[in-house]
Amino acid sequence: MDIFYPLQLFSDWITFDIFNIEATTHLETSVNFFIYDSLKIIFLLLIINYFMAIVRHYLPTEKLRNFLASRKWFGLDYFFASAFGTITPFCSCSSIPLFIGFIEAGIPLGVTLSFLITSPLVNQVAVVLFAGLFGWKITILYMISAMLLGIFGGFVLGKLKLEKYVADYVWQIKSKKSENVSIKIPFRDLIKTFWQEGWALTKKIIPYVLLGIAIGATIHGYVPAGFFENYIKADNIFAVPIAAIVAVPMYANAVGVIPIMQSLVEKGIPLGTAMAFMMAVVGLSLPEALILKRVMKIKLLFYFFGITTINIIIIGYLFNAFVK
Repeated sequence: MDIFYPLQLFSDWITFDIFNIEATTHLETSVNFFIYDSLKIIFLLLIINYFMAIVRHYLPTEKLRNFLASRKWFGLDYFFASAFGTITPFCSCSSIPLFIGFIEAGIPLGVTLSFLITSPLVNQVAVVLFAGLFGWKITILYMISAMLLGIFGGFVLGKLKLEKYVADYVWQIKSKKSENVSIKIPFRDLIKTFWQEGWALTKKIIPYVLLGIAIGATIHGYVPAGFFENYIKADNIFAVPIAAIVAVPMYANAVGVIPIMQSLVEKGIPLGTAMAFMMAVVGLSLPEALILKRVMKIKLLFYFFGITTINIIIIGYLFNAFVK
């Protein structure tokens, strides 16, 4: 059973019994989506931010940073970050607290962005579903592509030296952590402090999360299922970039988009074009941009979305050319 199934039951109760909204309508689809995703993501934010508060307190930040800076990793640090992203069961929105925690821990920005790019694209449930619909050959190629997307994207972004475009409050938290690192306090006395720190960070992000989910819910409920198929037809040479662009306003996790990808392929749309659409929906949504705006300044957000989009388009063309 899905661990979030109780949240779905609660969302259904609110939608149908409290709001008395008729089932199978556009309004019902949007409202139910908004309630469920809001509860799920805020719950994840609280848990992750509490966990990261503990990690930030005990992690030897200076040693970690010196360890990463003192060795010639030859790209392995990007590989490890991307690999870690593939085993974390988070969507783009719930990956953001980990992104903040990594930055505060002194992990280089480019390496952190490798994780942020890969994490929403691959998770265990999505892999099994993908394999069931497309077979293991395509699934393995997709996983490799997602990791390469994270590795290359993070490497390029890291070389651009964009650290000054991370939101100021992230560095302030990191500075505060460094000042207090020498203070030894028993764990039981820190539980309340961890909760307060986690909740303070969650409160900063929640308004952007709710706004992003609201936009995603509106699109989810009111945009016709076949709307995007009109723009990514097989005979259109520009179908891959169009697929990536028209996917940006949408919002869903990988598990939710894979069946849509399958329906596109069944309608004759090339695999690479459908994959570009899926990757853009999962990793480059407008709701994600609104949430990331809370931790990134505009220039970093622009580079992050721009480079990731270009890489997704390249992957789409490569799949169309070489994978049948």
